[in-house]
Amino acid sequence: MTPDCGTTGWQVKAASGLASVWDREALASGLDGQARSGPGGSIEVEDQQLEAFFRQYTSHVEILKYTKATAGFGINYLLEHDYKTVYLNALNFLPRKTREHGIRILEFGCGGGMNLLQLISVLNRERIRVAKALGTDFSPAMIETARREAKNHLQEQDLQNREFYVAKNESLISDLSVFTTPEESTLKNSFHFVVGVNTIRYCHHAKRQRDCVRNIFNLLVPGGVCVVIDMNNRFPFFRSDLKNRFRRQKEKQCYVPSLEEYTQPFVEEGFEVLRSEHFCWVPHSAGGFMTWLLSWMSPMLNKVARSRAMRSLVVSRKPTTVT
Repeated sequence: MTPDCGTTGWQVKAASGLASVWDREALASGLDGQARSGPGGSIEVEDQQLEAFFRQYTSHVEILKYTKATAGFGINYLLEHDYKTVYLNALNFLPRKTREHGIRILEFGCGGGMNLLQLISVLNRERIRVAKALGTDFSPAMIETARREAKNHLQEQDLQNREFYVAKNESLISDLSVFTTPEESTLKNSFHFVVGVNTIRYCHHAKRQRDCVRNIFNLLVPGGVCVVIDMNNRFPFFRSDLKNRFRRQKEKQCYVPSLEEYTQPFVEEGFEVLRSEHFCWVPHSAGGFMTWLLSWMSPMLNKVARSRAMRSLVVSRKPTTVT
């Protein structure tokens, strides 16, 4: 889990130098619905938190966690096994004609792009045509990394219509319209498949989860499918939690929702929830032996303690007829 994850996207945008004049004025004056003072009532405290959060997601060390060659054995295993199975099962909910003619995919909070690029590779092997693939992240450094990764790992013909843009989860449509088309209406009903991994919990922490889900709903075509995978608050052994228990001065931890909390905004925004469950026992950071051991033990663990698995999964579909 990430410390100081409650920092809002518009503040990060301002810190990154991407802000408009209005954004910079808002940062200085405390507009945009956010108080200017930090948790202790101090502007200096808030500025320190903002700087630490933005520095984390633009640091070389952090970026290495989100790129294929350096991310580690565990996450690469999951992308080729557990997550792959989830994605292919979810895509079966799309009409066959859609899968044959070409699907349009969006990943929000894509980081360095490894999940989206691996998904494209999987779909190519499964002979499912990808007409368009788009990744978004609030961090410009992550987006630049994703663009480099695409050039390094995709063949020339696969680079067409593979795009990465800076956009916040809670304002996907308005942020994307800056880069793609000025008319937000043209982005609505334009994607068949939307996925987010380890990112929507930040919206819950900032109490903006319905904004994020509403944007996803509007981006999807009728009948389109969304897959969300994130941390399970019932898993007792996350490394950051264990470290924090032994610190004299506790670090601020990102809020991790329950499975019900992950699911609720999709229900409230009108989605049909197809799957809502816990799964996956392999940590992203696991080495080869730990990955082998936990994958071997997973069937037994699922039988005796599924609710304690590492991840929460929500698969939902936009109704074909929207009222």
